[in-house]
Amino acid sequence: MRRVYHPPPRARRPARGARVMANFFSDNEDLRFYVERFIDWEPIARITEHDFRSEGGPKSLDEARDLYREILDMLGTFAAEEIAPHAAQIDREGVIFRDGEASFPPRLVSIFEKIQSMELHGLCLPRELGGTNAPALLYFIGTELFGRADVSVMAHHGFHGGTALAMLMFSMREGTTEVDPETGRVTRTRFRAYIDEITRGAAWGCMDITEPDAGSDMARLRTRAEQDAEGNWFVTGQKIFITSGHGKYHFVIARTEEPKDESDPFAGLGGLSMFLVPTYEDLPDGTRRRIVTIDRVEEKLGHHASVTAALSFDRAPAHLVGKRGEGFPYMLTMMNNARIGVGFETLGLCEAALALARGYAAERRSMGKSIDRHEMIADYLDEMQTDIQGIRALAMHGAVHEELSQKKSMRLQFGRVADDDRARMEREIARHKREARRVTPLVKYLGAEKAVEMARRAIQIHGGAGYTKDYGAEKILRDATVMPIYEGTSQIQSLMAMKDALAGILKRPAAFLRRGAEARLRSASARDPLERKLARIQVLSHAAQRHLVVRTAGDKLGGAIRSPARTWRTNLFGSWDPKRDFSYAMLHAERLTRLLADEAIGELLLDQATKHPERREVLERHLERAEVRAQHLAAAITTTGDRLLVSLAAAAEGARGESPP
Repeated sequence: MRRVYHPPPRARRPARGARVMANFFSDNEDLRFYVERFIDWEPIARITEHDFRSEGGPKSLDEARDLYREILDMLGTFAAEEIAPHAAQIDREGVIFRDGEASFPPRLVSIFEKIQSMELHGLCLPRELGGTNAPALLYFIGTELFGRADVSVMAHHGFHGGTALAMLMFSMREGTTEVDPETGRVTRTRFRAYIDEITRGAAWGCMDITEPDAGSDMARLRTRAEQDAEGNWFVTGQKIFITSGHGKYHFVIARTEEPKDESDPFAGLGGLSMFLVPTYEDLPDGTRRRIVTIDRVEEKLGHHASVTAALSFDRAPAHLVGKRGEGFPYMLTMMNNARIGVGFETLGLCEAALALARGYAAERRSMGKSIDRHEMIADYLDEMQTDIQGIRALAMHGAVHEELSQKKSMRLQFGRVADDDRARMEREIARHKREARRVTPLVKYLGAEKAVEMARRAIQIHGGAGYTKDYGAEKILRDATVMPIYEGTSQIQSLMAMKDALAGILKRPAAFLRRGAEARLRSASARDPLERKLARIQVLSHAAQRHLVVRTAGDKLGGAIRSPARTWRTNLFGSWDPKRDFSYAMLHAERLTRLLADEAIGELLLDQATKHPERREVLERHLERAEVRAQHLAAAITTTGDRLLVSLAAAAEGARGESPP
């Protein structure tokens, strides 16, 4: 990767008979629409390149766009030519675990040596730290391209530059990075030596959260960190299911505080802190001294080229990141970016499944015609394409807003910003954060679920051949099945989306009611028939959310009324127990998430169609399917669930030895 900007050479038509190289970027019309026509690169490039004053960087928007397109062309060709052709071998060979160390077989080593030679580990790092200073959005798009080639290669690749960037971002957040306010250049940062090592390709890192008795429930984490009399920190405990856990640098969530009681601010999540733990040391004689041991490497259904390790920490020396008790918010920063990244990974899997299914269906003949001309198969392929375009709309929207929120926040922290500009930027940052938070659980949920669905459908289209290893369809399904599990399960994403939706209503009920009234008006009077169709989906979504709020508040009110009158006010307006008071909403959280996703995709595609009329066809295909789904989902949310909740309540009371009321 060149670190100094040079315009790309003019594209030349290949000579007659010359081999045309495969390219997962240039062959994807929908992806190119975003890069070449829809994404507003100006604010992204301007803040990334410090108003085009970065040393060695592009000096104008046109130069930046040329550079970004050159990078994506390179990534698209590399994914298609250097990774995808070897996916079956990579899957077959897996990884090696011997004498307490995990390593890669030769083919995988070769791929990562090429990635290192292209200097991709520093793609998004500032140039003064040895990087290319590309926008994070380019990394996310590259995630889709690599994921389409082999998702386990992408999973490991992400823990190189991603860890280095996390080191820089956390150091900025805690105030241990110094930045020149005029040029935006990083002059000093806390983990510089570690970042340099990763950028060179000599090391990588990972994130350690899950434990044997604590998965999604982080309040149950038991790994501990203790401080000695000199102020040094040491981590002790076990972590499991750690992707790329054979890396050197681990961000570890550990408990540092012992709460006095449940009301203590350090109880539960408040007692967790973030640490950076180097897990081994390479000695001058070529041997390695293990500080943290690798207990085992999991044998998995898919993702065979990605190490998933169990690790033991025994007073491992550690660096506290931020302050004590800030582990959970620091973890969320990493997870939010990771979840958007997983959304792009799922796009790669979906594209791989569609390409395989479409190619096979076009060649396989049955009953006098290719099977892609049979109505049911044609419907399958059309739905797969439509869903991919919807997921990509969500992913692009979330990635743009997440990047702008973070970079504008850094500009406020380190740059010289006038008071008037500061107030404006604070409003912009709040808007970017809202948009990123709104779509992140939607894209992670929908992308993960659809990756599994499309992979299974690709097998079905292949028929008996799909159940064999000859075509690779079964590999896509094996790789896809983890997507609804890692970086936060689909159920966790649904609970996040539900909680945010209901909290937004309770915080601004008048605005919620106004949006509902406006949607009902548009559903009847909008001139554009597609806008009317979208409005009908919005009306159904609004009704489902209103029902959940009313039902939740009603259950709370009923519980208060059954208690003594003197306690009504305390019980109704006091603390809410999510496990009890939101049971009906939690039951329907996945249905609401699907409904919110269809609504959000429709809104994004309508905006695209308004600016680019050729996108109306994409919007029309989405709304045709989404409206029917919305009717079903809204009906299920508003009419079902009581029977199961009564059964669960009775079982809970029986377990406590209580009698039903």
